[in-house]
Amino acid sequence: ALTTRWNAVRHTNGAAMVEEILELGFTHVELGYDTRYDLVPGIRDMVAQGAIVVDSVHNFCPVPMGTSKAHPEIYTFASPDRSNRERAVRHTAETIRFAAELGARTVVSHSGNVEMKPFTRELMRLAEGNKLYSRTYERLKDKLQALRDRKSEKQFQILLQSLEKLLPTLEETGVELALEILPTWEAFPTEREFEEIFRYFTNGPIRYWHDVGHAQIRENLGLIRVERWLERLQPHLAGMHLHDVTPPGGDHQMPPDGEIDFTSYAKFGRGDILRVLEPRPDAPAESIVRGRDIIAKAWADDTAGQP
Repeated sequence: ALTTRWNAVRHTNGAAMVEEILELGFTHVELGYDTRYDLVPGIRDMVAQGAIVVDSVHNFCPVPMGTSKAHPEIYTFASPDRSNRERAVRHTAETIRFAAELGARTVVSHSGNVEMKPFTRELMRLAEGNKLYSRTYERLKDKLQALRDRKSEKQFQILLQSLEKLLPTLEETGVELALEILPTWEAFPTEREFEEIFRYFTNGPIRYWHDVGHAQIRENLGLIRVERWLERLQPHLAGMHLHDVTPPGGDHQMPPDGEIDFTSYAKFGRGDILRVLEPRPDAPAESIVRGRDIIAKAWADDTAGQP
């Protein structure tokens, strides 16, 4: 599939937006979090005609009425502010019902951030200055981890409570809610917190969404080893956002304009998961087609694993 994040901003008619994607040879889409209400009638028409299949919908979608801009964290499940997280739950429930209406099986969502100074930005700045693993870098990384450990527990419990409120809507619609891994260490959930979530919601509709680029940035900053964690979380994997990374943190590139070896993902990309190309909105169409073909070739030994 291809995310409509790529071209939604350029269109005022949903059918025309879908037509542009069809012209690239895609028949499946993820509706991005910047899907406005004026695009919805055209999208509905294209789905009803069988011209396009909506695999997934990125929270919040359509853009909530009355909000100043489209953003996946305008409201968050882990917010310490009750009003904010109640809005997150309410608008996510609306997104889930919208996804069900269009036949999508998964809503992809961000979860929120620990209320703390965002040290990951400083780690990125040091890494860009060739100071990765320097004494200054390691001290800052240790400070980040220690502060996050102290600050996160209360908000993590808030996150669990918010997710629990969504279970009736998920069960009613049959839609999955897949929480996305993000590139910053301040973001919820970390890989270990994902494991706690899946122990809490045993065999439920809460799933894991692996963003290939975000995970690579976490590895580039020395925070995780991607393959180790993906193997552990694979039983809960709902899908992947596929894009490349120019080291250390330039994501949403289309391969081969980055460092990711997509052949190493073949064993994870197979099976009954969703695969969504997520280029930058200004990516040239030819780079998207090329990127799709590169990943398809890397996974060519299993046709079910092709995006």
